[in-house]
Amino acid sequence: MHHILIPTDFSINAWNAKMYAFQFFKNDPTTFHFLHVDVSNPLHNDKNLDTADFLSRKEINDNSKTEMEDLLQQVYKQNPNNRHKFKSLVVASQFIEGIRQYINTHKIDLILMGTKGGSGLKEMNIGSKTGAVITKVKCPILVIPEEAIFKTPRQLGFPTDFNLHYKSNVIKTLLAVTAVHNATLKVLRVAQNLKPLSEFQNSNRDYLKQSLAPVSHSFHVVENPNLENALQNFVSSFKIDMVAMIAKNLNFFQRILFKPKIGRMSYHMQIPFLVLH
Repeated sequence: MHHILIPTDFSINAWNAKMYAFQFFKNDPTTFHFLHVDVSNPLHNDKNLDTADFLSRKEINDNSKTEMEDLLQQVYKQNPNNRHKFKSLVVASQFIEGIRQYINTHKIDLILMGTKGGSGLKEMNIGSKTGAVITKVKCPILVIPEEAIFKTPRQLGFPTDFNLHYKSNVIKTLLAVTAVHNATLKVLRVAQNLKPLSEFQNSNRDYLKQSLAPVSHSFHVVENPNLENALQNFVSSFKIDMVAMIAKNLNFFQRILFKPKIGRMSYHMQIPFLVLH
């Protein structure tokens, strides 16, 4: 049984993320947890989070429970899957604290969130809700761009430089998500030059290769000084349906997920990202 947390602000893009989740876990017993965090009275130390796109204070206080009830009615109508169960909660809290508390009191395997705006992640920044969850909540998160259209994920890309030891929880999540649809995992190293790997990198690569034995996988290396360009070419060439990355560096995510410098980049607008902690 999977336990998937879906924070919701009752927006269209949040609904799109739910529909993607229902399709992704269509054949698996899954409990979906819908959580609305009422931030109508945020504490002073939460002011750095972007809450501008939430409803006004009066609307939140008056309507949030009604909207959650309406949401559940639509969910049961649109997703009559007897493998799926649903739980819901409206809580008054700081946004990140509400997410953390829910995870601590429920057996959550994965957070799933959508992105807003016609350009998907391009308009986002680290102050946004999704960015805050990625960087401040120690739980795997699947980010669904608004332009993403579900298709069975057959190819899952995993860019890494082999410069860290892959902990068991990272491997476990990576294997679990890959196995849902029997996807092939393609590990990508982007190298500015093709100099040999260090002893540490080789050790980590060998450990990763051994750990990925339960799923179909392959290793690839691309020599390219531009990480975004290399990732775009990789996604296009191998028809990657989802990209998994380890949350180890704030600047890395700012560069890859939120503010790609090259205008023709499209991976961040259409391809779901699995962020591993």
